[in-house]
Amino acid sequence: MGTWDVGPFDNDTAADFSGTLDEAAMDARAGIIRDTLTRVIDTVGYLEAPDSEETVAAATLIAAHCPEGEPTDPVYGPEEQLPDLTSLRELALQALDRVMTEPSELMELWDESDGGPWRAQIRNLRNVLTPQMPGEQLSLI
Repeated sequence: MGTWDVGPFDNDTAADFSGTLDEAAMDARAGIIRDTLTRVIDTVGYLEAPDSEETVAAATLIAAHCPEGEPTDPVYGPEEQLPDLTSLRELALQALDRVMTEPSELMELWDESDGGPWRAQIRNLRNVLTPQMPGEQLSLI
């Protein structure tokens, strides 16, 4: 497994996932993302790191379509256009919760190193994905 940083596309698995999305027909891309999230949510036992890495990348793609979302990685993220993915926000939140729940290989790997920046990145991603009530503002603290 090649990982070079804590960003959602800073590993070989996520970069390959981007390639899979680029090769898929436009009308199949949302389904690939949905299936990725559902597979992780449905994992009862040990969650392997590659599934988690794809989930974080998928959640990041969904967050990019949200009001507070940021553009995805121009180098390792998908090059092809994606449909509006905001309808998958709740699924992405559930999948991220599973990634952060033991037993999770990715969580273990980050705990072995300085996982603080990775956990902060996941918290930020969850904040963007969580729908805000009208008039509610995100806390910047």
